Amino acid sequence: MSETLTAPAPSEAAAVVLELDELWSFVLKRANKRWIWIALCRATRQVVAYVIGDRSRATCQKLWAAAPAAYRRGHCYSDFWEAYQLVLPAEQHTAAGKESGLTAHVERWNNTLRQRLGRFVRKSLSFSKSDTMHELCLRLFLHDYNKSLALSCD
Repeated sequence: MSETLTAPAPSEAAAVVLELDELWSFVLKRANKRWIWIALCRATRQVVAYVIGDRSRATCQKLWAAAPAAYRRGHCYSDFWEAYQLVLPAEQHTAAGKESGLTAHVERWNNTLRQRLGRFVRKSLSFSKSDTMHELCLRLFLHDYNKSLALSCD
């Protein structure tokens, strides 16, 4: 993803705002849940980091570690999931409900993913048969998504 991600200008690094959220999907059968954690830049709407795992603190730590350093300096908005409070620096994090609108962009992005990729729809006949294909399809989508936003900013 780094080749399609627009880096924030050094003067804007402190003003970066990230919206964080997770959505579930499954591999092979609904009992094999996979949680996709997303960090979305509010200004560019690009996905700056993602990770697939469970809903644990360890997976949240992987998401935070996957975000480029310039983005980790910004302020983060998420829902009230406990893992965010345990991992993100308190001075950089605000937990907010959906009604506040502070995570509206990442929530909308989740809908975009579900609309464009059948394997991420909750009730569908399309699904991944392996973890490898599940992640490859997501990575390909993210690459194309971020690239299209980077080109539109040029």
